[in-house]
Amino acid sequence: PQSVPCAGGQHCCPQGSHCGADGESCVPDPGMGGPRGAPRAVPCPDGKSECPDDATCCVTASGAWGCCPMPQASCCADKVHCCPHATTCDLARGRCLSPGGDRDVPLSTAFPAWKRQPPAPVELRQVLCPGGRSACPDGATCCQLSPTQYGCCPLQNAVCCSDRQHCCPQGTTCDLTRSTCISSGGSTALAVLPTAGEIKCDEETSCPEGNTCCRLSSGAWGCCPLEQAVCCPDHVHCCPQGYTCDPEGGSCLQRGGSRLPWVRKTPALPQGGQVTSGNVKCDDETSCPDGSTCCRLSLGTWGCCP
Repeated sequence: PQSVPCAGGQHCCPQGSHCGADGESCVPDPGMGGPRGAPRAVPCPDGKSECPDDATCCVTASGAWGCCPMPQASCCADKVHCCPHATTCDLARGRCLSPGGDRDVPLSTAFPAWKRQPPAPVELRQVLCPGGRSACPDGATCCQLSPTQYGCCPLQNAVCCSDRQHCCPQGTTCDLTRSTCISSGGSTALAVLPTAGEIKCDEETSCPEGNTCCRLSSGAWGCCPLEQAVCCPDHVHCCPQGYTCDPEGGSCLQRGGSRLPWVRKTPALPQGGQVTSGNVKCDDETSCPDGSTCCRLSLGTWGCCP
């Protein structure tokens, strides 16, 4: 019910994505994720693929990552199907079974995961108010609140009212007695001036709240519209916290680079079965090969992580 049909009627993509040009892949919609908002996708363990936020990453038969269309799903051993959370795959019957036997639903099929899109670097902004001591967001107008303090009118090229508390759109005049902005086409309510941001860059300059101070190539301060951002060495861009600037430009890279894929556990050996002096003991009856780690399997028995 929450999918987007592709051309030809053979395929569809999950909500928040659209069909790729190849007709076989799904591409995330712009604005459906990224550092400035809540993530709308689940990253897969390879660090390069991702699935919709209500899906689960499962390895497919080709070795690539696929998406099971349900949260915290169980990935089936055939690397094609998956089952809802806390159920097991009965591949022989093509069903998903719950431990209590009260749930019996058909197997679901995973669809291909899409490639993660690294966030693009953000351009530095510098809307300095007169005197250079404070700044307002891009597209706003500096209006004086007092002889030493400025406010930010959330309108471009706005008219600052004489009461030093309100502002009006370009091409209108302030009517303070009626608290309106008058134009030839009618009137609108006055906008209240919030105080200019107080993220101090130095003793003379500051950026709006929620920004980060970054040096421009001129040596002056610019404002990156992200909190605790990373300033790029080109003095033009910045990246979200936890990312680094791609030296070739055009993207922000996750710090640390690639992630290791999951490793499958193998069942543990009973004590006495191929025991060597280097074996790792899980309990009095079970051990794992040297250099591995004992981990519980879903049935409660021991497994060996290599």
